[in-house]
Amino acid sequence: MALFLASKSPRRRELLNLLGIPYLVEPAEINEGIDISDPERLVRELALQKALEVASQHPKDYVLAADTVVCLDEILGKPKDAREAYDMLKRLSGRTHKVYTGVALLSKNDNFSRTIVEVTEVDFRVIRPKELEEYIKSGEPLDKAGAYGIQGYAGVFVTSIRGSYHNVVGLPLAQTAVLLGEAGLYSRW
Repeated sequence: MALFLASKSPRRRELLNLLGIPYLVEPAEINEGIDISDPERLVRELALQKALEVASQHPKDYVLAADTVVCLDEILGKPKDAREAYDMLKRLSGRTHKVYTGVALLSKNDNFSRTIVEVTEVDFRVIRPKELEEYIKSGEPLDKAGAYGIQGYAGVFVTSIRGSYHNVVGLPLAQTAVLLGEAGLYSRW
């Protein structure tokens, strides 16, 4: 029995590494264009679909999958290009938004299936246009929900958070450890 991480995100791998448990990586290939406007329902459904897709190939193993979105009046996914990244960040500037991450863990063989959603509020200071332009040039915002990575350069925009920092990075670590513990896959402490 193995644990598969159904994600290509290097950030999720870094976070899962902190738990010190062995796992294999097999990114899920699903259609993420689901028409669900509720961010909690959306991340729950996408995480579950990713886990199911990889579990169909590995029914004797456990599969961990996650999906993260940023929400400010509406869901902000990953920007398509630099212009969309700029527009997203300009909207987030000086405001509070929420980050939702759905995490699914399942094993077909063990008849185990759990999905959780973690929500974190993030406050951004006002970001000057020149800062936005320089941040976009770094390339960092183009593969991240809401067009920013709190663990990277965009950390200087964040004035406070309420909730899990790791959730904003893409995998709520404490909650994921509990989930893995329920399946008997984590008992480090």
